[in-house]
Amino acid sequence: MSDATEANEPGEPTEPAEQTGAGPERRVRVVLVDDHRMFRTGVQAEIGQTERTGVEVVGEAADVDQAVTVITATRPEVVLLDVHLPGGGGVEVLRRCAPLMADAENPVRFLALSVSDAAEDVIGVIRGGARGYVTKTITGTDLVASVFRVQDGDAVFSPRLAGFVLDAFASTDAPPIDEDLDRLTQREREVLRLIARGYAYKEIAKQLYISVKTVESHVSAVLRKLQLSNRHELTRWATARRLV
Repeated sequence: MSDATEANEPGEPTEPAEQTGAGPERRVRVVLVDDHRMFRTGVQAEIGQTERTGVEVVGEAADVDQAVTVITATRPEVVLLDVHLPGGGGVEVLRRCAPLMADAENPVRFLALSVSDAAEDVIGVIRGGARGYVTKTITGTDLVASVFRVQDGDAVFSPRLAGFVLDAFASTDAPPIDEDLDRLTQREREVLRLIARGYAYKEIAKQLYISVKTVESHVSAVLRKLQLSNRHELTRWATARRLV
């Protein structure tokens, strides 16, 4: 995982202070929402050592229904939310948790944590109420800092993603609907972008935490839905729509 860039510059990220014996002064309660158990386990191991990081992971969820149940029950300060989830995606979690976000005294704040860096994914969750969006290339140290920033009410974004949001909210015109792209599921769009960027099936499988066979199935579905013959045509199609 690599560096993140916070939207609130100037100013350094609010990082929990390390203290010998006593641990960090600040604490933040976090729920992890991601449909890949291995990824959740990795994040928990990386940031969930409370005495060192100040982050206490109080719950996990793998789909929309689980997420809403766990978040409602635990009322964390921050939710790390994957964009693509079974049951409607991160946007649906945000919609159903809107009353918790609107709580004036103890708001639940959301930070999207996703493999996708697509503009529509970023804009979708920010419009839904998330306070920031970082990609899964972020380091554990930067993720901890980002969580504390979001707890404080700041907005945090990985490099270049803030530009998507600024452009979207600066425009008064709704983005045009691409009917071809709209036929694809969120996971198929992820695979499409990685194929168009030249990733091999094995690399895509590793990055998305799925099997090579599943990648092949998604590629076949994308080609069928878009009426394309091979990955070269797919790459041209994605490039023409500036999805790469």
